[in-house]
Amino acid sequence: MLYAVLCYNDESVTSAWSKEEDERVMRDLSAVQRKYVEAGKLGPVARLVPTTAAATLRHSAGETIVMDGPFAETKEQLLGFYLIDCASLDEALDFARDLSNANPSTGSYEVRPLALYKPGELPS
Repeated sequence: MLYAVLCYNDESVTSAWSKEEDERVMRDLSAVQRKYVEAGKLGPVARLVPTTAAATLRHSAGETIVMDGPFAETKEQLLGFYLIDCASLDEALDFARDLSNANPSTGSYEVRPLALYKPGELPS
């Protein structure tokens, strides 16, 4: 079954990391990812830019409004995600646990089964 592992953290904390700290965290996370890539289980991985670059489109009462930034104001922001093919929720949680152990921050990883996944081709 495919699972999404959604990575949440306070982006003011992660954006304050020095270049060296960020590179170390990315290297440690890559070591976790490599194990799952070699097993043929890891799909797309994405790291999102800060929410200051986001836009939210909201549709209500027949009107569509575009707003700068994320709509929800929360302490933690969605910073990235993984798609992983696991035999069980426990295996997907093990992957999230490995990511958490490689990350010195206090963020969280949400693990959710995918109901639908349609891989497509991006334009050149």
